[in-house]
Amino acid sequence: MTKPVSPMGFETRAVRDGTMRSEFGEHSEALYLTSSFVFDDAEEAARRFQNLEPGMVYSRFTNPSVQMFEQRLASLEEAQDCVATASGMSAILSVCLGLLKSGDEIVTTGSLFGATIQLFDNFMTKFGVGVKYVDLSRPEEWEAAISPATRLFYLETPSNPLTQVADLQAIGTIARKAGVITVVDNCFCTPAIQQPLRFPIDLVLHSATKYLDGQGRVLGGAVAGPKSLVDQIRAVVRTCGPCLSAFNAWVLHRSMETLALRMRAHSESALALAAWLEQHPSVARVFYPGLASHPQHALAMRQQSSGGAIVSFELKADNEGQAQERAFRLVNAVSLFSRTGNLGDTRSIITHPASTTHGR
Repeated sequence: MTKPVSPMGFETRAVRDGTMRSEFGEHSEALYLTSSFVFDDAEEAARRFQNLEPGMVYSRFTNPSVQMFEQRLASLEEAQDCVATASGMSAILSVCLGLLKSGDEIVTTGSLFGATIQLFDNFMTKFGVGVKYVDLSRPEEWEAAISPATRLFYLETPSNPLTQVADLQAIGTIARKAGVITVVDNCFCTPAIQQPLRFPIDLVLHSATKYLDGQGRVLGGAVAGPKSLVDQIRAVVRTCGPCLSAFNAWVLHRSMETLALRMRAHSESALALAAWLEQHPSVARVFYPGLASHPQHALAMRQQSSGGAIVSFELKADNEGQAQERAFRLVNAVSLFSRTGNLGDTRSIITHPASTTHGR
């Protein structure tokens, strides 16, 4: 379920929605660096702590800067509600803690960020949560994997790093029929390129550290969707504490003003680079949804407004050892791109995922 879409366009909402002004009437949104908030009397404090009236209580779970970020992102994702977290990984953990219990099961795919697989395999299983892996691009495998214990479908599209694309309509329809909650990591596209909640998808998740910030400055995460589900996740953030700091929220809130502009520029550059790499004699294969050669190009263009900002490619090699040697040589030879494990920055980045972000 989504809330009514604002009559304002996406780029206008990215600038205007979520703004809260104090009694001073500041034009630029204020930064609320405070751990707690003052009450008029004991009765007001009691009502606030018992959720009997709205208002600020304690910055672990209520802060104006954080709420502004949450409201703006909810608007851009066309979601009823949004809860912010300290990082993308804490957003995934909060979803699991809020929606799963021992004996439940996650159906997911190996086409995930490496740390997400580690979270599922090394930690969720310790608490009695089962994990099944299927092919991201084959909806029939998602359907076949459902059991009475299945509670959650979790996926990225496009996937990190090989840009596999999931059929959101097909997978979402399967999940709805089975009463399974769907969670889509929209980090690679952001709502500027893809809005999963327009499909039968329940929750959208972000590592706001990436493109929502866009300049590699702060960590953050978020989950958006129907209030009934977001409230369960927010309860985890309130009690367990993986909350977003007010400063990081303020940075992220302001950064979304330029999100659409940045994602267009990223996508244009990525397409040009992918097309060039596809013709290079040392490149065996390029993975980019915006290329006609991508096996799911047509699906990607139905779900996305562009191919996105991530280009992955394989170098020609006779074996894995030679492939890594050549990849390292390339990474070391690049003079302009930054060698780092983050993504989503205005500064172009190059990395070798198999030995870094996906190597554990």
